[in-house]
Amino acid sequence: MHLPQHIAACASLLELCCTTKNLQQLQQIHCQTIKIGTSYNDFIRAKLISSYTSCAQLSDAHYIFSVTNRKSTFLYNTLIRGYASSKQFHLSLSCFHQMILARKSINVNTLPAVLKSVSALSLFTLGRRIHTVILVHGLSSDLAHCNALITMYGKCGDLHSARTLFDRRLERNLITWCAIMGGYAMHGNFDEVFFLFDRMLESGVSPDGAIFTTLLTACSHGGRIQKGRECFQIMVERFCLRPSMEHYTCMVDMLGRAGKIQEAVEVVEKMEMEPDEALWRALLGACRFHGIFQITVRKRMFILADQ
Repeated sequence: MHLPQHIAACASLLELCCTTKNLQQLQQIHCQTIKIGTSYNDFIRAKLISSYTSCAQLSDAHYIFSVTNRKSTFLYNTLIRGYASSKQFHLSLSCFHQMILARKSINVNTLPAVLKSVSALSLFTLGRRIHTVILVHGLSSDLAHCNALITMYGKCGDLHSARTLFDRRLERNLITWCAIMGGYAMHGNFDEVFFLFDRMLESGVSPDGAIFTTLLTACSHGGRIQKGRECFQIMVERFCLRPSMEHYTCMVDMLGRAGKIQEAVEVVEKMEMEPDEALWRALLGACRFHGIFQITVRKRMFILADQ
């Protein structure tokens, strides 16, 4: 597609903003497009919507979308994915509903984000309907769609369907393994989580941070204290993965649930980063649960009201 030079230049700058997520620069370029009259161009509007979505400014993206005359499948997909990524799941599904009413065709980028919202809201009936749509459109062999379906069935409690899809896959990636393990962990089948982890290692797949988050969460909820310690150790020593705040929070939660408050405090003391709200909540909640109403962590004294 041949574009006028000034349109092509604006599009390139907006593409850079989309990649770098530089909101300030994006707003400056948007102002310039208004001044020179290119903001009304559909191609520029598409770039603006993508860029604002990338910068998590969904209200701005939706406004530009609402005043765009030719709403393409690409634009609908951009908003559906943006809302799902920002955990505005109802809005994501509402946008998908509008897309269907507008009789826009779906493509390979549409339904994984829709299924993410369906999963988060545990809308099992809608999830099965989306599965039918995937089959009708011949997308069932696509790995991203399969992963999204496994996640959806797992979160909605239909582990049989999730496992059937998993077992039928010849091609699997880390997301596939994490999806099926996460489903079993969510519903308390912790032995199957660790069995699948061993199978994954045997197949030659190296775990990432998300896999270890799933494992540590399973250890926490299942009371597998020693297993949790082992998982954290091999994550760092065998796979050379740097623990994230989420991993530390899982460890603190696991130890706190078991009443091992001092060990949980030692985990926090050794962290290279500052604890966030979720970690403090896990630690202090465990203290209160086990009747400890005064504790010092990182030279900070916490006095919890006994009520």
